[in-house]
Amino acid sequence: MRDPTTSPGMVTLWQDGRWIKEGEFSINPGDRGLLHGLGLFETILAVDGNPKFLGKHLRRLRESCQRLGWKSLEYSFESIIRELLQRNQLEIGRAKVRLALTAGSGSIRDLNSGANRSVWLTAEAAGTEMESIAVDISPWVRNERSPLSGLKCASYAENLLALEHARNAGFEETLFLNTSGKVCEAATANVFAVVAGKLFTPQLSSGCLPGITRAVVLELARQLGIDAREADIDLGTLVSATEVFLTSSVQGPVPVCRIGERRLAIGTLFHRIRGAWTGRVEPNSEWR
Repeated sequence: MRDPTTSPGMVTLWQDGRWIKEGEFSINPGDRGLLHGLGLFETILAVDGNPKFLGKHLRRLRESCQRLGWKSLEYSFESIIRELLQRNQLEIGRAKVRLALTAGSGSIRDLNSGANRSVWLTAEAAGTEMESIAVDISPWVRNERSPLSGLKCASYAENLLALEHARNAGFEETLFLNTSGKVCEAATANVFAVVAGKLFTPQLSSGCLPGITRAVVLELARQLGIDAREADIDLGTLVSATEVFLTSSVQGPVPVCRIGERRLAIGTLFHRIRGAWTGRVEPNSEWR
């Protein structure tokens, strides 16, 4: 159903409680999200107009706000997202919804201030699902001791530069080690490895994001009877794994076909996980 107030090709956004056209979006030039990258965001998969795992996303955002000393948001995001998808004719198929929040304007000496903090939602088609992915090891490391560790923070330049470096070398993603030399995460995803029939993913103390799909996959693995563990993973263990896959909210689990020059097969454990995840995000699934 088309929103009668928009014409074909016109993108509708939601910002600070009101519906606007794309060209009407504005942000205070003194907003510390704009000036310093002090903000948070969530990327949410929607299938046939239904935002998947929304409760988990909002819980993570709420916990991140608490870490930064910000007040929680009081909007009814589920109904807003459903209307956003409808207004942009994205109620059929897969869509990517982005929820963003800035620090607002204020002194850099008082980060909890920011009465004009801005929040907005956008939506677009999710694009093609990836069949497999080639990754390299980033020359830069993730600082697990950073105050931003574990936050889905708006200051994403480090990730983008590392991703560009990998793509210039012929890869589609890159993996970060942390300052202790342990595997942390990919630039835009969490990482899993199958070693001796067991499923491993870096523990949160590695500095990785507490990914929504990461948590779902751990839960699915245990339901399937797979021995799944959060652990320290060194690079040698990763490159000797029989299977490796990445997880993100929109793509879900995606198998790694190559790490550097080493090629990997797409194994049976991955297919079990992927099948279970697909069942959870099907249009009629009520799993949240």
